Amino acid sequence: MKILEPATEGTLAELPEAEIEDVERAIARAKAAFPGWRAVTPGDRAALMRRLADAIADQRDELATLEARNVGKPIADARGEMGAVVDLFHYMAAAPERLFGKTIPVAGGVDMTFREPLGVVGLITPWNYPLWLASTKVAPALAAGNTMVLKPAELTPLTALELERIALDAGIPEGVLNVVVGKGRVVGERMVQHPDVAKIAFTGSTEVGKRIGQLASASIKRVTLELGGKSANVIFADADLEQAALSAPLAVFGNAGQDCCARSRILVERPALDRFMEVFEKAVTALRVGDPLDEQTQMGPLISADQRQTVASYVEDGAPVAFRGSAPQGRGYWFPPTVLCPVSNDERVTREEVFGPVAAVIPFEDEEEAVRIANDTVYGLSGSIWTRDGARALRVARAIQTGTISINSNTSVRVTTPFGGFKQSGLGRELGPHALEHYTELKNVYMATG
Repeated sequence: MKILEPATEGTLAELPEAEIEDVERAIARAKAAFPGWRAVTPGDRAALMRRLADAIADQRDELATLEARNVGKPIADARGEMGAVVDLFHYMAAAPERLFGKTIPVAGGVDMTFREPLGVVGLITPWNYPLWLASTKVAPALAAGNTMVLKPAELTPLTALELERIALDAGIPEGVLNVVVGKGRVVGERMVQHPDVAKIAFTGSTEVGKRIGQLASASIKRVTLELGGKSANVIFADADLEQAALSAPLAVFGNAGQDCCARSRILVERPALDRFMEVFEKAVTALRVGDPLDEQTQMGPLISADQRQTVASYVEDGAPVAFRGSAPQGRGYWFPPTVLCPVSNDERVTREEVFGPVAAVIPFEDEEEAVRIANDTVYGLSGSIWTRDGARALRVARAIQTGTISINSNTSVRVTTPFGGFKQSGLGRELGPHALEHYTELKNVYMATG
């Protein structure tokens, strides 16, 4: 299979495509490695994970360049993601020695709980943040004592393969982490249905997540799903409009809009609309769109020609284009940052996940309407609220049905805090201490002392 470079449309690498037999062998390796990895003492497992984190740090620049070329993301963003990967492995390296159980007072004896690894887990990741999203699953799975088979997206498998190599070099035993590159309908579906796989962790579209849930239900397989989003960026008239408008472009157009947390519905209180749009336009038209390896680039190309065509179809639906940024001409899957305004919340562009650099600005009249519009979606992954009124900020944050929300900020993800969605944005939580709960089973042991 050919791996393309989105900025040039040239071939970056060629890899063999895995078949069912390759999946079977990878799962068998993980199953054989599980007893030995589970038996590694917590202190030794923690030391190996710290060694892995340091090895990733040593190769951060090479990994960032590979990611930038394979995905088309700006090199500065790719370096930031590699730094977050290192931080995540260091954070999870503390977990093996802190997976505490509890003692529970009972009559006639002592009751204890233990957190035990699941066994072989299957990890399925998308193409927009390849190494970062793989690491959000690999790191807690390793820390909890599981072995794993990782299926990266077929468009962007290169850094996942590097992670497997780096892990072996760092001393992670052979068979603990196995990367299989192939199509989801072959590799992914076999992993979901395989009786020796205890859990599936998936990041991707809601449609595929539903399919995984259906297949996994046949064997009551544990599942965590981090799915789509249609996040609202709610801007009240009393907000710092300059800051809200200047930060809004990268909240939508970061990673060329290929981000499940993209705040692609921008809700603006009507008295502030003109001023917000004035500043927002200047910020959007100033965005540097171009070569991912240029240090000044802020937005690169889309991942593929198909994705560009899909994104274009939302703009062609007829919502008024308020303004657009620039994009290079010629080879590469380029699409300019595009702002639609005014848009209602019942149009296709505001109901579906575009996954591209398209923002829809929706005016609202008051707080009640803002909350109603923000919640009028099947998704509930992330979002932001901009206001100087602290009481309103907390009131609206509690009222919006979403898993992660920021006040006067557009950040969604931190290594140390839980991340995941409400409604059709998924099941379970990644990152923070909560992630470990999804890679362990809770065992209860009662010992009679009478």
